[in-house]
Amino acid sequence: MAPDTQISFSAELIRKGIHLFALVIPIGYSLVTFPTAIFWVTLAAVVSILLDIARFRGWAIWSWVAAIITPIIRQHEISGGFTGASYILTTSVVTIIFFPKTIAIAALVFIIVGDTAAALIGRKFGRLRYLGGKSLEGSAACLAASFLASLLIPGLPLAAGLIGAFTATVVEALSGSLDDNLTVPLASGLAMLAVMHSMGYPDARLFGAFF
Repeated sequence: MAPDTQISFSAELIRKGIHLFALVIPIGYSLVTFPTAIFWVTLAAVVSILLDIARFRGWAIWSWVAAIITPIIRQHEISGGFTGASYILTTSVVTIIFFPKTIAIAALVFIIVGDTAAALIGRKFGRLRYLGGKSLEGSAACLAASFLASLLIPGLPLAAGLIGAFTATVVEALSGSLDDNLTVPLASGLAMLAVMHSMGYPDARLFGAFF
């Protein structure tokens, strides 16, 4: 992940700690049915988006949470952009709808675990820079963390996990102005879907959770 001078490294640690808490989404989805998961994740996404709108409009409810949230959000978010929380929650809804359960879980794990590793390792140890500030060390950490996490996901073939982790790493590095909370799960999900479809998995199709 590119160095971000808008927040301190200690604030980045807090931000990524909160980001890791989002693992409750794929872990929770592994334990419940599709309707239950989509209900709660959609509800969380709506609340997060409403908080962002409250910030844009200066509604009173924002003043209640501003002191907590402002130190850990980035300048482009303060200036009027949606927060990473709104992106990851909205993307979680789309990912859960688009992909079969195993792939959806893996795609969400990749953005949560891989992005965290890329950001922290890249900021702390990144020396070899490319693509406008991204670091090879951060990208390597993203790949390693994503692939290792894929080994813990039941039903995910090794090849799909490897290709998905690699895709997540490349897309995280290339996202640029696009929020990687949006691009990484969708791109890695499509890559894993293609791999599993080629391997003959019958549920490897879009909207697989509905079938």
